[in-house]
Amino acid sequence: MHSTHDEVDLRLQVASRTDGAEGVVVLELRDPGGAELPAWGPGAHVDLNLGNGMTRQYSLCGDPADRSTWRVAVLREPDGRGGSAYVHEAVREGDTVDVRGPRNHFPLVPAPRYVFVAGGIGITPILPMVAAADAAGAAWELHYGGRSRRSMAFLESLEEATGTTVTLHPQDEVGLIDLPAVLGTPQEGTLVYCCGPEPLLQAVEQQCAAWPEGSLHVERFSPKEFGEPVFHDSFEVELATSGLTLTVPPDRSILEVVEDAGVPVLSSCTEGTCGTCETPVLEGEVDHRDSLLTPAEQAANDTMFICVSRAACPRLVLEL
Repeated sequence: MHSTHDEVDLRLQVASRTDGAEGVVVLELRDPGGAELPAWGPGAHVDLNLGNGMTRQYSLCGDPADRSTWRVAVLREPDGRGGSAYVHEAVREGDTVDVRGPRNHFPLVPAPRYVFVAGGIGITPILPMVAAADAAGAAWELHYGGRSRRSMAFLESLEEATGTTVTLHPQDEVGLIDLPAVLGTPQEGTLVYCCGPEPLLQAVEQQCAAWPEGSLHVERFSPKEFGEPVFHDSFEVELATSGLTLTVPPDRSILEVVEDAGVPVLSSCTEGTCGTCETPVLEGEVDHRDSLLTPAEQAANDTMFICVSRAACPRLVLEL
């Protein structure tokens, strides 16, 4: 899980802008001087710092071997927070955009066999995974659902796949993906990768409950729902590197309190989905409220995302 923080800030040019499907814009980003872009692996994403002060995360969905171009696909979300609308309305071919990354909290773990499940724009991180699984000689199958064929991006690149490896599930033609048929029986030596809207992720999590631990890998585009925090009171956070001890009240995040104290922290989404603010935990129990860590990683209590996660005890010691 722990991504290395060897991310870079780049100013890239929009080399091309095309329509990938109904409501989906595909941007190809290149270095204006033709320099190679940093290496990345399937599952990685980058931050686009949009000119209006918004930062949004988009999965890289091109070919990792092509170091000249990063490709992202942006779905226009009518009830989103405005980032996708900005890309659709304001970002043009030839424009420059500030990009940070790449970062990977959804890496493809080697396995003899994979089942990939993608819903809508969730196809973006899955595309390079399918190619990598194929290149590695692994057995794989992809189940790709969407409202209709018109709304499903990258269909043409998947139609070249042979046989039964790719199954399309346009909802207006065939209904929802039959998850009990696809995932109802745990399979030895098989990893399940899923990305898409929250109802799909929850249904896949239910189907994979009986699978061996570590079989299921998911990526969320929106934060999970959490109830009340474990620890309702204020708590102390000791910053081991800075030598500060701060009090975090119930109505503020650790990130806000740390930033107010003048300690610089990288952050981006502020909702526990992007992984930018990952911080090592030296002491204390964490109330994990992110959408990234697996249950085993949460139980280890050695890292946390300070934009959303809190203390489950009166005092945390962080490496900040």
